[in-house]
Amino acid sequence: MRYSFDTLVIGSGIAGLTYALRMAERGTVAVVTKREREETNTRWAQGGIATVMDPTDSFDAHVQDTINAGDQLNHPDIVRICVEEGPERIRELIELGVEFTRDKDDPSVLDLTREGGHTARRVVHAKDTTGLSVQLGLVAATRSHPNITFFEDHHAVDLITKRRLGMPGEDRCLGAYVLSTADDAVHTFLGKAVMLATGGAGKVYAYTSNPDVATGDGIAMAWRAGVPVVNMEFYQFHPTCCYHPKAKNFLITEACRGEGGILRRADGTAFMESYHPMKDLAPRDIVARAIDNEMKRTGDECMFLDMTHRPAAFLEDHFPGVHAQLMEFGIDMRKEPIPIVPAAHYCCGGVQSDAWGQTGLEGLLVAGETAHTGLHGANRLASNSLLEGMVFGHRAAQVSDQLLASAPENLDPDVPDWAVGFAHNPDEKVLIAHAWDELRRLMWNYVGIVRSNKRLLRAKHRIEVLNKEIKDDYWEFTLSRDLIELRNIAQVAELIVESALTRHESRGLHYTMDYPERDDLNWKRDTVLQRGRRR
Repeated sequence: MRYSFDTLVIGSGIAGLTYALRMAERGTVAVVTKREREETNTRWAQGGIATVMDPTDSFDAHVQDTINAGDQLNHPDIVRICVEEGPERIRELIELGVEFTRDKDDPSVLDLTREGGHTARRVVHAKDTTGLSVQLGLVAATRSHPNITFFEDHHAVDLITKRRLGMPGEDRCLGAYVLSTADDAVHTFLGKAVMLATGGAGKVYAYTSNPDVATGDGIAMAWRAGVPVVNMEFYQFHPTCCYHPKAKNFLITEACRGEGGILRRADGTAFMESYHPMKDLAPRDIVARAIDNEMKRTGDECMFLDMTHRPAAFLEDHFPGVHAQLMEFGIDMRKEPIPIVPAAHYCCGGVQSDAWGQTGLEGLLVAGETAHTGLHGANRLASNSLLEGMVFGHRAAQVSDQLLASAPENLDPDVPDWAVGFAHNPDEKVLIAHAWDELRRLMWNYVGIVRSNKRLLRAKHRIEVLNKEIKDDYWEFTLSRDLIELRNIAQVAELIVESALTRHESRGLHYTMDYPERDDLNWKRDTVLQRGRRR
C-alpha cells in the first residue's frame, strides 16, 4: 500500500501532536504510531510542565535554573526561547480543554508546585497525572480534525531519502517505510514534510521508568539516514522509581521531593546533606548518583523516600495517582517510606536540531525527546521535557510552509516500494528476546550511572557483535516489530557508548572514574556523531 500526505508525523506524543494540529491547518497529515495513539512517553509524565506563571518568578530565574541543572552545557539561546514561549503554549493547552490543577483559594490561578533544581514554584500540573491529561487533550483535538489521519499499530522501519534511493540532486527526506502489524506488510508513506517525534530510548536499560514504546526509533532512523546525533552520553536516571516486584516502570514523581520528601537509608537516616547544598532538592544527576553510591556503600537493594511527615490529606490530594498505585502494592505512603531505586528516564541527547526543529536533512524535522535542541545540556531540569515538546513542535510548524512549497510536486512514481521480502523465522522470538535481555543488562551494568573506560570498551565490543548478528542473522530473513525495536535500541546503545568514550570529563549525567573532574577548557562543547564520519 502507498500513502501520500502533505505532512507525515511519526509519533503521537506531545511534540508530534502539537505539530500535527498546526500542520492540519495547512493540508493533510498522517500520524503514524506503533501502538495506540495514547501510548506514549507523554502519557506517563507525572510531575508537570515548568513554566513561569507567577509574577514573583522570572524568565531569567528559569533560564538560570535550567543552565545550572544542565551543568553549563546548555545552549543559552535555546533555553531562553523555550522558557519565554512556554506560557503561551500552556494557554493553548487550556484552550484545548486540558484541566490543570487550580489554586483552592483562587480558581482563576493555576496551582504551581516545585521540583528538584528549581528555585521557585513554577510547575503547572494536573495533580500527578499531568502527562495523561495533556495526552488525552491533544488526542481529542487531533481525532476531531478532518485533515488528520491516524495509523495505529504501524511501526516506522526506515526513512526514505533521495540518497538512499540513488536519486539525483540534493538529498531530501521523502517519507518512511512503515510496517503494519495488521497485515504484516511494509507500506510506503510519503510526505512533503516529515516529523520525527518518537520519544526517548529508556528501554535500552534493564531498569527504566519509560513505557515499552521507548526504543529510540527516531534517533536510530535519523542516524541511518546520515543525520548528526548529539550528546547521547547524557542519559538521565530518575532517582525515584518504586522498588517492588510488581512495580513495572512505576515512577515516583519528582514533585514528591519538591513537596518535602526526604531520602533516607534503610535505618531511617537522611543522607542528601552529604552530597549537595540543596539536599533533597538537588538536581536529578546528583540525587541519582547519591542513591547509587549509598546502595553500593551499604549493600542495600534500595533507598527510601519518606513523605510521612506531611499530612495524610495533603498526600491524598496532591498525589492521588501515586498513592493509589502504591496502595495496590501494599505500600501506604502516608504511614511508611517508599522503597526507591534509580532507573533510566530521559535522553538528553538526540537528533541534531536547530531552533525551529530543522535537521541537516531537507524535509526532515524533529521535536521532543527525539531531538537535541540544546535545551537540557548535560542534565535535564525537572519538568522541562513537556515544555520542550510543545515549544519546538509549535516552532517546527512555523517553518514547514517552506518545506511544503519546495517539495517535488509528485514523488509517487519515483519512490519504489519496500524491496526486500521476508519469511518468518520460527526461532525469531526466542533469539530476539535473548538478545534484547542481554543488551539491556549490558547497558545497565557497564554504561549506567557510574562509568569507566574499561566498562565502556567491554560494552562497545559486545554491542558491535550484536549489531552484526542483527544484520547478518536476522534482518535479511525476518521482519517483525520486535526485530525493528531490537535493531533500533542496539543502534542507540552503540551511540551512547561511543559518545561516552568520546567525552574525557565528568559532567552532568556522564560520570566516569577515568576523568572524574569537569573540564571546561576542552569539553564545554557538544559531542556530535555522524554516520560515515570519524569523530
